[in-house]
Amino acid sequence: MSTSRLELILRRDRAVVLGAIFAVAALAWAYVIWLAADMGAAPAGADMPEMTMPGMDMPGMEMPKTDMPGMDMGTTFAPALSGWSVGDFAFMFAMWTIMMVGMMLPSVAPMLLIYAGVARQAGSRGKPFAATAWFASGYLLAWTAFSMLATAAQWAIERSLLLTPMTGIGTRLGGIVLIAAGIYQCTPLKDVCLSACQSPLQFIMRHGGFRPNPLGAMNLGAEHGIYCIGCCWALMAILFVVGIMNLLWVAAIAAFILLEKLVAPGRLLSRAAGAVLIVAGAWMLF
Repeated sequence: MSTSRLELILRRDRAVVLGAIFAVAALAWAYVIWLAADMGAAPAGADMPEMTMPGMDMPGMEMPKTDMPGMDMGTTFAPALSGWSVGDFAFMFAMWTIMMVGMMLPSVAPMLLIYAGVARQAGSRGKPFAATAWFASGYLLAWTAFSMLATAAQWAIERSLLLTPMTGIGTRLGGIVLIAAGIYQCTPLKDVCLSACQSPLQFIMRHGGFRPNPLGAMNLGAEHGIYCIGCCWALMAILFVVGIMNLLWVAAIAAFILLEKLVAPGRLLSRAAGAVLIVAGAWMLF
């Protein structure tokens, strides 16, 4: 095969991979935007709006009325969070999963492009690898597992009356979360995980190289996803402070994660963000 022919095929592969990433991420973002708009955000000091989803109520957002001696009947106090049904948990798990797809799929684009390019070259030599989609599915499977943990955490915090999806947890607890996230940004474990995300080809070679079978490719993608979770979980925890469905912060965190992985001084960005988070957390506390 001529060099020009190979380059043409590789360019086509890149276009296909980028197109698939854009399409899936765009659908995920469209759903998250629609969901946030459907929920609606209450202004500070206002009563929480009624939040309904197609065929079900938004879990944990009922506003019961409490009668107390000496008070007018029907006085509404602080929001009391209702229990989640199995359907509620499944709905919130789906929300977290789709949101993670929208946030994280663009950041794994360099890895998928490298995988697709090398796989095409190997196929032209008669030694094909598993399709790039298998690697991507393993990566997203890891983030699906993270979404399950995040949903469980949200359920536990809401059950403790400490969080609502639009406004986040309280000031003091929020300050502690921000300080913890900022400290993690400066740890060696963060550096190790970020290095794996910044050097896709080195990561693949250090973890056994490209895999010819689909299951092997999924496992490799899942391993990369675990490193990516190790790199980003503390940033995701910020959503519990600012509001899980706060679209401005969701987009800002996604953009920072992408920038952190793509630019050369990613560690400097991590430490700078860590310092900002620590200062912000201290301000919330004191």
